[in-house]
This record gives sequence, C-alpha cells and structure tokens, in this order.
Amino acid sequence: MDLTIFDHTEGVLTDDQRQLAERLLNYAAAYLKLADNVEMSLTFVRNPEIKQLNKQYRGVDRATDVISFAAEDSSDESQIIMPEELKEELPENLGDLFICIDKVPEQAKFLGHSADRELGFLCVHGFLHLNGYDHEKAEDEKKMFALQREILDSYGLKR
Repeated sequence: MDLTIFDHTEGVLTDDQRQLAERLLNYAAAYLKLADNVEMSLTFVRNPEIKQLNKQYRGVDRATDVISFAAEDSSDESQIIMPEELKEELPENLGDLFICIDKVPEQAKFLGHSADRELGFLCVHGFLHLNGYDHEKAEDEKKMFALQREILDSYGLKR
C-alpha cells in the first residue's frame, strides 16, 4: 500500500507514533487482502484543525478523534468509467484519514488502555471506514467492531 503521512501537529506527533500508524495500516491492508496498488493518506492534526474539519464536513462544532473521507464513496455518481485492464494498472485511492493526536492520550486514559492501543484503534477504525465499513446499523457495527478487534489483537494491540 502506498501510504502518505502528513504531520500537522507542530511537533506533538512522535516518531514512534508515526511508525506505529504506518506499520499498522500496512498490516490492516494485508489483513484485508487489498491489492498492492492501493493508496491513501493519513494526516495527524490537533484539536483546532479537526474541529474545523468536523464542522465543515459533518456540521458538528467540536473536536473529534478521527475523520475518514473515502475516495470511492458509493453515492458518488461521477465515477470514471475505464477499461478493466487500465483499472488494474492505476492505483486505487482509498481516501484520506485524519487523526487528532490530542485525543489519543485523553481517550486512552478514559478507556483504561495504552496510548498505542488507542492510536491503533483510531487508525484501524478510520481505515475500515475508507474500505466501506460503517456502524450506522447494529449488524454493521457488530461486523465492523469485530473486524477491528481481530486486526488489533492479531497485530498485538490487545485491550
């Protein structure tokens, strides 16, 4: 997977956190058996930036922990039609993931687990959204959360 990581945290993001996110997202892509030519971006932000994104795109005027913008949203009617052999050559863009680094220690403490586990959860949760999973309905939530737990546990980030 081609993963591009941006750091908007003004020095708050550590190298260890960046490396954990990169390794875990590549692990999750392999776990889901995604093609090698998928790509996505991950941007680490602070509370003010994610609050702005949350307000602009979701209409919620508060900071949140993770926001996913899937590139291949099924409601998008402007998808490009191309020959199948060309589709196989071009990378598939999963979308953009934004994680608020300020929320990681706060939520880890509240939930009683490590900051690494919380960061891992946010990465996998957002990643699954980019891959079409959601938790709007009870049965979808059960499926998505079970898969999250499987990926995190098998990676070694148990609760």
